[in-house]
Amino acid sequence: MQLYSTLTDLLRDARDKNREIRFIDGEKDESIVSFRVLWDRANALLGSLQARGMEAGDELIIFSKSNESFVVAFWAAILGGIVPVPVAVGISDEHRLKLFRILSQLDRATLFTETDLLERLLEFSKAQERDDITSLLENRTALISDTEASADGVVHPATADDIAFIQYSSGSTSDPKGVVLTHRNLCTNIRAIVEACGWSDDDQSLSWMPLTHDMGLIGYHLSVLGVGMNHAVMDTNVFVRRPLLWMSKANELRATQLCSPNFGYKHFLKLFQRKGMDDLDLSCVKLILNGAEPISWDLCEEFLDALAPHGLSRTAMFPVYGLAEATVGVSIPKPGTVYSRIIVDRHSLRVGDEYREVPPGDPDAISFVLVGNAIRDVSIRVVDDNDQPLPARRIGNIQLHGGSVTERIYGDDAATRELFTDDGWLRTGDCGVFVDDQLAITGRKKDIIIVNGQNYYPHDIEEIVARLDGLDLNKVVVAGATPKGGQTEELIAFILHRQSAAEFLPLIAQVRDLIGEQTGLAVDQIIPVARIPKTTSGKVQRARLLQSYFDGEFDGVIAELRPAAAVDADEDSDPLVAELVSICREFSKDRKVGPDDNLFEVGVSSLTLTEIVLAIDEKHPGKLDISDLFDYPTLREIAAFMKGKS
Repeated sequence: MQLYSTLTDLLRDARDKNREIRFIDGEKDESIVSFRVLWDRANALLGSLQARGMEAGDELIIFSKSNESFVVAFWAAILGGIVPVPVAVGISDEHRLKLFRILSQLDRATLFTETDLLERLLEFSKAQERDDITSLLENRTALISDTEASADGVVHPATADDIAFIQYSSGSTSDPKGVVLTHRNLCTNIRAIVEACGWSDDDQSLSWMPLTHDMGLIGYHLSVLGVGMNHAVMDTNVFVRRPLLWMSKANELRATQLCSPNFGYKHFLKLFQRKGMDDLDLSCVKLILNGAEPISWDLCEEFLDALAPHGLSRTAMFPVYGLAEATVGVSIPKPGTVYSRIIVDRHSLRVGDEYREVPPGDPDAISFVLVGNAIRDVSIRVVDDNDQPLPARRIGNIQLHGGSVTERIYGDDAATRELFTDDGWLRTGDCGVFVDDQLAITGRKKDIIIVNGQNYYPHDIEEIVARLDGLDLNKVVVAGATPKGGQTEELIAFILHRQSAAEFLPLIAQVRDLIGEQTGLAVDQIIPVARIPKTTSGKVQRARLLQSYFDGEFDGVIAELRPAAAVDADEDSDPLVAELVSICREFSKDRKVGPDDNLFEVGVSSLTLTEIVLAIDEKHPGKLDISDLFDYPTLREIAAFMKGKS
């Protein structure tokens, strides 16, 4: 693939190719936009934005539920030298607050959104008494419904070093940090990804990753468009509601290139193992890029074994490594090879240690999947805590250098300085090791929790918990890690508590409810601790608390705190309510969920709620949709609603 100077050049070249983008919003709800039509629609929208007074260098926050509208707006901004700023649409207060903080950071921002989203934002900003944000929303918003243009826009002559767009991390809510990506960064990384994956214009990609995520936008829209590949973008919410549609569409489209982080395989398998799929032929799939969160060997194996009878090759599983600060791609294996791992003693993972290999059955065994070699124009080094390179087989801090690495954080000189070493290497915050020239990611130096492929910062969640009476930031530690035998990362809250376990029980419910309500996350463990370990400088030692958890030091108190079921299914006189309680209990782990509990207030994640609805639909087809929960939020109300549809 050629190296383009700018994304404008890339799209200008792509518009003459007989290729298309398919937007999948349901099993039979699709739209198709050719590359030529994409250029024309983006140019027309640019004319509308310029008629509103927008100029090159202004920022356009794209806050849309529609992937098709998102893509058109993104390219309209690119063509006009306007800086697109993708922001995910969420349902929690924290998502709205993050948007407000981003709006406050930017210089000349306009919001591109739908009418209903704007109304909710205005209502929330007024409730928060944010007059500045209210004024901005009222005066600097371009609604999707009123962006018809009377004339094409004027394409801006971008240069390679101009800002292409600003990529905000999915987890930076209290202090969002925008990674500045230039056209040079993006075009360099796009060429490297295409070459490393062996993509061609004859391939067909399918992705359900959100376009506000670097893998979804850069990996499975910009890169596949750049190589001239037909590609399909499935709405992420459609995948969450109907995970089997992912493979059904892969079969239908004869997709060769897929992607998913860990949680996607797990979510798919939960329904696939219950329902199965007929007439599924996946022999067309060449690669499934697996990244965005720690990669579970066991989950990969389970997924491959389940789909092997349907023609999925073992060489299709393709573990990769990347991060927003390096555009997206960093290391990729050789296509056509079977993925591999190392199995090591989890106690040999400190920076500077040489890892110790152990057999799979060892009680302290932990495995790390190898994620390939550095791609073109990226250099990787593993260093000690003094930024000195370490030899192979020694655990260290991963640092990067190259043409796709960002040069700064938007409007934050202090964060930019902290991001780089004295000799100009990017600190990724990840730890890893080289094994036979391949990289393995062994952990994170920076405090980031990855849940369902999205990043969350512990201090954001800690600040939420600290709002409870009797708690403050010195008494709450939130961390994430994959436990022994686990496949995905757990969210764990350690809370300073020196009274009895019985006195701690009410706090568990309060913490679960508050975190669930504010972030949509489910907490896996809430553990009382007699002390919170800190360094001599007062920094919380999350790693020590997690190690104690892994070593079983809290097993006794966890067992003591484990609640009895809120109600036995046999105790309720209504058999349908009893059945719903039983279904709910299967998915809600140790949470107390009774017939009259509000499902949005008991610390159950949105993904778990979707799984519950899918299980109900399996036994009672067509009786309940995920949207019905907003009107009927308790199991007893759901039962009455379902009976009314009989």
